[in-house]
Amino acid sequence: MENLQKSLLYLKGVGTAKFLLLQKELGLQTYEDQLNNFPFRYLDKSEILPINHILNPGESVFIFGTIVDIEEIGKQNHKRLVVTLKDSTKSIELIWFQGVEWILKKIKINNQYLVFGKTNLFKNILTISHPEIEEVHDINAIQLHLVPLYSSTDKLSQNGFNGRQLGKLTEQIFNGISENDLPEIIPLSIVNKYKLMSRFLAYKNIHFPKFDVDLQQAKRRFIFEDFFIEQVHLSAQRAYRKKCEPGPHFSKVGNLFNKFYKDYLPFELTNAQKKVIKEIRQDTCKGFQMNRLLQGDVGSGKTIVAILTILLAIDNGFQACFLAPTDILATQHFESLKIALKHLPVQCDLLKGSTPAKQKKQTIHLLKEGVLNVVVGTHAILEATVEFKNIGLAIIDEQHKFGVEQRSKLYQKSALPSHVLCMTATPIPRTLAMTMYGDLDISIINELPPGRKDIKTVHLYDSKRNEQVYPFLKSEIAQGRQVFIVYPIIEESEKLDYENLYSGYEYLKTFFMEPYYKIAIVHGKMDTKQKDMNMQNFINGQAHILVSTTVIEVGVNIPNASVMLIESAQKFGLSQLHQLRGRVGRGADKSYCILLTPSVLNEKSLARMIIMAKTNNGFEIAEKDLELRGPGDISGTKQSGALDFKLADLVKDKNILEIAKKDAEELIAHDPQLQLPENLQLQQYLNLKKPKGWEHIG
Repeated sequence: MENLQKSLLYLKGVGTAKFLLLQKELGLQTYEDQLNNFPFRYLDKSEILPINHILNPGESVFIFGTIVDIEEIGKQNHKRLVVTLKDSTKSIELIWFQGVEWILKKIKINNQYLVFGKTNLFKNILTISHPEIEEVHDINAIQLHLVPLYSSTDKLSQNGFNGRQLGKLTEQIFNGISENDLPEIIPLSIVNKYKLMSRFLAYKNIHFPKFDVDLQQAKRRFIFEDFFIEQVHLSAQRAYRKKCEPGPHFSKVGNLFNKFYKDYLPFELTNAQKKVIKEIRQDTCKGFQMNRLLQGDVGSGKTIVAILTILLAIDNGFQACFLAPTDILATQHFESLKIALKHLPVQCDLLKGSTPAKQKKQTIHLLKEGVLNVVVGTHAILEATVEFKNIGLAIIDEQHKFGVEQRSKLYQKSALPSHVLCMTATPIPRTLAMTMYGDLDISIINELPPGRKDIKTVHLYDSKRNEQVYPFLKSEIAQGRQVFIVYPIIEESEKLDYENLYSGYEYLKTFFMEPYYKIAIVHGKMDTKQKDMNMQNFINGQAHILVSTTVIEVGVNIPNASVMLIESAQKFGLSQLHQLRGRVGRGADKSYCILLTPSVLNEKSLARMIIMAKTNNGFEIAEKDLELRGPGDISGTKQSGALDFKLADLVKDKNILEIAKKDAEELIAHDPQLQLPENLQLQQYLNLKKPKGWEHIG
């Protein structure tokens, strides 16, 4: 394995300058880095096209021919190289605008070349700009049936490292290593169970497959390995926490919990809520730290679960904190707690960044003295000046909006890490939860409380705005209800989006004229004081319509609002659309969500509108969102460091993930420290990599 840590400088053709460029452009430094730099595509020799078969400009092609002409055009600083390549059917022009001198050293008239690139049509002449080019004396001498293509960059190509040259580096590496450098890390019993290709052969066949069947077996091997390693990691962390990470001991269900449950519970709990509370109770009475993620659709009753968990902590002599990402959401949770617990001797306070200094000082003092049982707040709770006398529970709402570093600050506020209950109203697809949050125990509330009505969702085109949509809004307002109208703000088109927001606002005022209608407007660029005042006017019922950006996506609870109108709905992702829809349907009235779009939509946008109109089930929507967008675009995956897989795909490969998870859990249950002989190679590999969390293994 030591060979794999050799620098790429050892390879022929890689000098210091090229090494630094490889490092900067692709992050490649060692043999191992290059071995894990898999080809992005493979071309079969049968895909080599006769030039006269190239029909569509813009397609990437693989051609073979003879250079019949080389011409330099233009002056020194604006020189371009035009090379004519001819096969038995036709000719094509290869053009370079940069790296001309380097290319001239590589090519000669009358020699044969293998060429790959994207075709263009310029003045009816077929061209390829900056193609990959390699001299080949005999096309049939290329032994590989499948030719690997590697990602490169313009700078690398200009300096002699296009995708084919990167492949040459990999060939050199394989000439200098053996199977001992790539030993098997998955236990042999599992390799044999699933007939997986050996690790060494998998690397060889992912880079230089002779046949498609070899390539597919190599891919299958790496997909399983991706998932298996990740799941061993997560299973080990979970097992360590449950057996070795001390936490507050909630030994009893006390008077506060029982009295609230018996006398003040505002509604009968659903079976799903009861199940979650039981899971929390089991976690907190063992003396080890709870780390649980509570998923529940909008309106499913997560807050009441949080309140009961807080009472459990207080009954056992501990304080609790309730962390929310925004002032609005923190205030809403604080008000909910005050109303729910008004008959009980529970001291609760609110701590936000905007809390006046004198009040903040008083709150911090009461927390430190243990007078306060609960503090609700924003990031302000995480400040170093905030100390608890005896914190035993931290509840984090919309936890993906808090970074790992921010969440870790909570652990520093007590000698014994508090129990953690993370909550999210954004349903997470099962495969994503298994990878991103696999170290947490997951609870799901998958049913709505009795009396909650489904929201009717319709997709309409802009042309229906005046004749159908606005009259409907007026009819709802006439019945004493309120309306949300939301506009998108997208970073790339922010200026235009704000113009659309304000032009829409002005246009609305011609239909909903004062003094008969009051319209409030809220967006991220407004002065905080003005924004809060406008929002408060809507909350208090002094405004009939709230025109807004997605600042209201999370945390606004207006039971009187019955309509959510989403402008340019095609610009929103499914998760956002579902969150926005969840702002209505909170009262007794029938509620509606109207998705307004242009009449011309692409296939994915139309698919989003169809699924939104079809179902109110957030989990079903989340699965569709993952399918349409892919895991890389789902909120939170990039910053979490999750999903750093070589080949595995959560959508296409979910069956393999399920299998790998089961095997990983069985392995850790049987050998938590990976100390059995058949697991030592895996332990060594994991300790060598030393990602965060492996410190509990071996």
